[in-house]
Amino acid sequence: MTMIDPIATAPTGTTLVLRALARFPERRAFVWDGGSLTYAGARSLIGRLQAAMVAAGLGKGRTVAFLSANSAETWCAGVAALGLGLVATWLHPVGSLGDHLEVIEDSEASVLIVDPKTHAARGGELAARAADRLATVLTMGPADFGRDLLMLADKAGEASPVDLSSPDDYAIINYTGGTTGKSKGAIRRHRSTAASTLAIAADFEFPATPRYLAAAPITHVSGTKVTPSLMKGGTIHLLKGFEPEKFLATIEREKINFTLMVPTMIYVMLDHPKLDRTDLSSLELILYGASPMSPSRLVEGLERIGPVFSQLYGQTECYPVSVLRKADHDARRPELFASCGFPIASCSVSLRGDDNEEVAPGEAGEICVRAPHAMEQYWKRPEQTAETFKGGWLHTGDIARADERGYLYIVDRKKDMIVSGGFNIFPREIEDVLSAHPDVAMVAVIGVPHEKWGEAVAALVVTRPGTAPSPEALMQLVKDRKGGTHAPKQVEFVDSLPLTAVGKVDKKVLRARYWAGQQRMVG
Repeated sequence: MTMIDPIATAPTGTTLVLRALARFPERRAFVWDGGSLTYAGARSLIGRLQAAMVAAGLGKGRTVAFLSANSAETWCAGVAALGLGLVATWLHPVGSLGDHLEVIEDSEASVLIVDPKTHAARGGELAARAADRLATVLTMGPADFGRDLLMLADKAGEASPVDLSSPDDYAIINYTGGTTGKSKGAIRRHRSTAASTLAIAADFEFPATPRYLAAAPITHVSGTKVTPSLMKGGTIHLLKGFEPEKFLATIEREKINFTLMVPTMIYVMLDHPKLDRTDLSSLELILYGASPMSPSRLVEGLERIGPVFSQLYGQTECYPVSVLRKADHDARRPELFASCGFPIASCSVSLRGDDNEEVAPGEAGEICVRAPHAMEQYWKRPEQTAETFKGGWLHTGDIARADERGYLYIVDRKKDMIVSGGFNIFPREIEDVLSAHPDVAMVAVIGVPHEKWGEAVAALVVTRPGTAPSPEALMQLVKDRKGGTHAPKQVEFVDSLPLTAVGKVDKKVLRARYWAGQQRMVG
């Protein structure tokens, strides 16, 4: 009898997309200012884009880097590339030039696809600066660089979309960061991307027919809700960014029933004068996460918007891990507001100590996970991969305790990562920039409490004798090198920094001054 490997024959994430698009041909898949695309139209575009990619010499095994704001056409190009067996990596739409070049280099991308409607200048810079690496540069429309992929797709004519990938082929490299500040690529196979889609569809409380408003980049966590929404016959409403007035108006006009927000966006919405004059009765689900959420503001949201909030928890290496469902957001049980939720069905969670053994009930331990949607490894980083997967568990770096029911409460982090307004910021990157200033002798960067952003970047600086740099100059230096998100919100000059016994800056001591009586959480 012939044995069939169920994993090898499971559908890929691309197949899930193509099936969904075939199932609801007349429905609107994507809507944006000035346009829309039906399910049939999206499926047709994917086929034409694949034909154009093949004509441009793209084939299985090559890595393609995408740079775009929220765009249905570029999303379709991503599906097309994965269906041809290419490996995709998405450059963050607000990342710095240096970060983008580093990802292109590290991922060994030989193809760059850029949407010039939003990233013409950056795309041209990347094409020039990485010319030795990039064999092919394509654009989603006319540009001063590269070849117009949409024009090539129009010339290709009608072509049925294909999925030439297998579940065991590599699919996506998602870049994260570490305490060293160096980006790491978390690589997944097609079976892992499909498993993530199915886990989200199973454990998140999607409306029956989603009308999903995506203001955050669909190139990143917001995009993980696109395929599950399409599988349910829903529509994705795309915004190029979060503008509160437009966001509120879109919810009312389009009867949006589902969106994803970071806490900062929720605070801005709650503080907007038009909130109480906007009909939000269509909303059924607001997923939030990625940074600490103020319990008092969460209560305000529940009172003013309704019982529609659900918290997600996960990380680039494994997403999702847990969810705090709508029913858990009960003002009569406010202790749950500090929880990051209950583990999803397809994710095994174990709290483990430094000895890699499971901690006793009620004790704090590192959240360690096993899941079919977890990354396979860090790309080209075997030592860091081995450390992260020691003992056969993926170690998240987040320290938590569990209550008697299994709800998780994050109490600390092993990593020094700062989460500000939904962005992951790594202190070492900022410290490296500030340390290069001729007046700076030593510097430590930490996250401090901030009412709006959850955490804010603070730099504690020891200056060289006889110098007096201005805080504004140091803030601007970081802004110029790393972007506004990384720029310190405050700079404090100190005589010295506390050191551990081995001579390292003791950031735990530094943070204690600011976090006394408060809890750092991850959403």
